[in-house]
Amino acid sequence: MRGSDINEDSLKNAQHILDQNPDLSSAIQLQHQADSKYIFRNIIGTEDRFTFSMCNPPFHDSKESMIKGNLRKTKNLNRGKTPKTLLNFGGEQSELWCEGGELAFVTNMINESVQYSSQVLWFTCLVSKKDNLYKLTTLLKKVKAVEVKTIDMAQGQKISRILAWTFVPQ
Repeated sequence: MRGSDINEDSLKNAQHILDQNPDLSSAIQLQHQADSKYIFRNIIGTEDRFTFSMCNPPFHDSKESMIKGNLRKTKNLNRGKTPKTLLNFGGEQSELWCEGGELAFVTNMINESVQYSSQVLWFTCLVSKKDNLYKLTTLLKKVKAVEVKTIDMAQGQKISRILAWTFVPQ
């Protein structure tokens, strides 16, 4: 297994976790993605083969929209009471928002996945915003994904989904 991230502190934290779990440390490699424009380039080598890729993308397009969304969510959970501005989750900037938000990130991932279509059997990505699914599945048809699956998940009142696609005929 190979884990990658653009944030070196996140990788250091992951390495610390691996160091505490020696049975896993030999099975998992960590690699820094030095160029934030890419997801797979510089990570997947020409000889690499993977059964699947897994991604939890940044969902927001800015820090402001992240805070606004968190306030709305917390207010709903508190039955309309105005919440404190504390976040109900942790994460680094690169994990929480990027230019264009979730749609731009997953669009980039799909477009880049075409170049690695013979090296990764299944590409998977969490999709938080249901409204993004139509555009993403339309793009997957355009890039000729052979099979596309959407797997719904529910955690309490939060519904998200995993979008999975492959270029390899089954």
